[in-house]
Amino acid sequence: MLEKRLMPADKVEEYADRLCYTDLMAGYYLGAPDEVLQAIADYSAWFFVWDDRHDRDIVHRRPAAWRRLRFHLHGALDSPRRHLHHQDPLVAAFADSMVRLYSFLPGTWNARFARHFHAVIEAYDREFHNRTEGVIPTVEEYLELRRLTFAHRIWTDLLEPSAGCELPDIVRKHPAYRRAALLSQEFAAWYNDLCSLPKEIAGDDVHNLGISLIKHEGLTLEEAIVEVRRRVEKCISEFVVAERSALRFADFLDDGTVRGKELSAAVMACVCNMRNWFSAVYWFHHESGRYMVDSWDDRSTPPYVNNEAAGEK
Repeated sequence: MLEKRLMPADKVEEYADRLCYTDLMAGYYLGAPDEVLQAIADYSAWFFVWDDRHDRDIVHRRPAAWRRLRFHLHGALDSPRRHLHHQDPLVAAFADSMVRLYSFLPGTWNARFARHFHAVIEAYDREFHNRTEGVIPTVEEYLELRRLTFAHRIWTDLLEPSAGCELPDIVRKHPAYRRAALLSQEFAAWYNDLCSLPKEIAGDDVHNLGISLIKHEGLTLEEAIVEVRRRVEKCISEFVVAERSALRFADFLDDGTVRGKELSAAVMACVCNMRNWFSAVYWFHHESGRYMVDSWDDRSTPPYVNNEAAGEK
């Protein structure tokens, strides 16, 4: 954060360690080579800062600043080396992350990752317009959009460089693998909604499963919290079943060939780390200063954010 100027130096010194951004990734991608884990951890820190910039551009009504950032992020995703010295530190840091992440697996993985993250950027744009216009999506609309703004596919894609193997479509698209991956990410997204609900209500946010339940299902705040908890707990119980199927699939891939053994081991590593997502996410939300609104001077303004947009007040 200091090297790439993602946060002011005084905020880095006071808040960065307690935000635990990189710790979250260290608890998820177990077994990854050091350089892969470092790249993912740095990318994770960038992602949180990007999320905060997006939030501040909404709060301070800066649509032009958001449009510029969106345009440059799309460009950096496709041509990261051209953006390494971009004047906006957020764009330059993103380009640096992409150069590093693109170095681990073949170009086919890079193209897939880029395709998935282009969709994430566009989902953030839809959230920008919903929030500036005060539109609370229905529960189903929200769940569909949340899978993109939480970047389900991105965190699942990153299991592969951690395991040192690009998985072919026949593996990634197998129902057993996809089901386990989806449940691990749904848990994370909905548990995040549960823990960030006080923060987002204080900030007049409209993007939270609890808020959609209140608006469109007629639930009280207390009932919405119970319903989100129910969905979170269901993810856990359903993952245990899906995990068994995914591990059986991993065993099936070991057909005695070198390639079969490699794929089996890679899938086994990926599925085991899907399980780690549950504990890592749970721990993060109770240790990170990101959600401790009761300790903030202003519950609607996180103390670690930079309220300035790039190049403007």
